[in-house]
Amino acid sequence: MVSTALSSPAPLRRVTLSNQLAERLREDILSGALAANVQLNEKELALAFGVSRGPLREAMQRLIQEGLLRSEPHRGVFVVDFSERDLADIFLVRAAIESAAIRRILSIGAQEAVASRLHRISERMDKAVRAGRWKDGGALDFEFHRALVDGADSERLSRTYVTVQAETRLCLHRLMGGYRSSQDLAEEHFKLAGMLATSSLEAILHELDSHFGDPIAILRRARRSMHAADGNRQS
Repeated sequence: MVSTALSSPAPLRRVTLSNQLAERLREDILSGALAANVQLNEKELALAFGVSRGPLREAMQRLIQEGLLRSEPHRGVFVVDFSERDLADIFLVRAAIESAAIRRILSIGAQEAVASRLHRISERMDKAVRAGRWKDGGALDFEFHRALVDGADSERLSRTYVTVQAETRLCLHRLMGGYRSSQDLAEEHFKLAGMLATSSLEAILHELDSHFGDPIAILRRARRSMHAADGNRQS
């Protein structure tokens, strides 16, 4: 009998209909196509997507778990909205997760490998910022922090962080129209990557805290800059 076993089997990524629907709805929420507090009509969405309600409900439930939708008893499912307090809470959780990841990275001796990966992302970020590609720079900022958490080699830590990053993106979009990059973005990340490879745990955590800063103060400065830019355009 001929064996059907493969010499080097590779896992196949299974993309279910509910996964595809969740991804589509997630993109629409994060892009602002679905505005804050909009109620999702299950019947209309099923007709628009050409699907039954079962996989659509699964997709919506996943986004409820991710914090992008909220379910209100006897009312329905709505796109979430965020306040300054939500932003502060999100960054509190981000800091806790990334601090735990850093402790884990150092405890397993993976700091040099992870730092090298983060340095490469910082180089791409630097090129994007120098070219004025702010959107790409913002995407690489998220990629950097995701790589940091993934470097801890903890499935649950990484899985939790996916939700927090999704909330971060949506929160920034809702509160100030999207991610705001800066000229010194890459420099900050180069520093954090370098310290991960060479510094003590205490010093790295202190730098991480400085890196996040005060999210409310940052938000308010960004808003002032946006209003000033709008005023200059109108004058």
